[in-house]
Amino acid sequence: MAKIVGIRFREQGKVYDFDVGHFVLAPDSYVIIETDKGLAFGTVVTPPRPAGKRESSFTLKKVYRLANDGDVKQQKRNLELEKSAHAYCLGCINKLGLEMNLILVECLFDGSKLIFNYTANGRVDFRELVKILVSAYRMRIEMRQIGVRNRARLCGGIGRCGRELCCATFIDDFQPVSVRMAKEQGLSLNPSKISGLCGRLMCCLAFEHKIYCDLKSEFPSIGSVVETEKGRGRVVRQNMLKECVTVQLEEGKELDVGLAEIVK
Repeated sequence: MAKIVGIRFREQGKVYDFDVGHFVLAPDSYVIIETDKGLAFGTVVTPPRPAGKRESSFTLKKVYRLANDGDVKQQKRNLELEKSAHAYCLGCINKLGLEMNLILVECLFDGSKLIFNYTANGRVDFRELVKILVSAYRMRIEMRQIGVRNRARLCGGIGRCGRELCCATFIDDFQPVSVRMAKEQGLSLNPSKISGLCGRLMCCLAFEHKIYCDLKSEFPSIGSVVETEKGRGRVVRQNMLKECVTVQLEEGKELDVGLAEIVK
């Protein structure tokens, strides 16, 4: 049976699943992986496990080979280059007066390209900056503008739930999130309560949205009049998790009533 192993390319980065193939791997093993950008250096972070049934229909890529001492040294040189290139580029940005925020510098494993990830409010004329960087490093330079959500994904962090950011751990694609999702779940519409580290609405609002919508179809709508054992009243709130509604009786008193207690 095929086995899957979790591999991380950057410290505190997202963990990706790969087919172990014929290799014997353990956590903290170094491996070389074939990616869309070419060969990449990775670290095993989860032990091999049976493939079993997977939600995704994509075929997993296999581990290309085990990393040798030369690969480890190359990776260390790349990390040092990324750090120095980040500091050098920041100085150039300040010198040229460019309105952009440098987030992360990535160096391909073979040292053929440096990728500078940045955020900006609009288009940035970085042609002079690229000339300076090419002259300094003598390799291909790519300036990649990213959004605030991708910035949070690259930087990582801890969400208000106390766990690592979803975008930095398991989310592959960002799905649309709206204030209506928070409203459907009965959450506070205070932006500080429903926004993530990126400043946008939290991605997790979309996780349970469909479940809340399905549950809500079984509830009397807010404002509707229902009959209870205590008398007639108007629904003022819904609690999906407790499967009850708050009813305001005609005399003004409020009480929580379970769905089964509503007189049909």
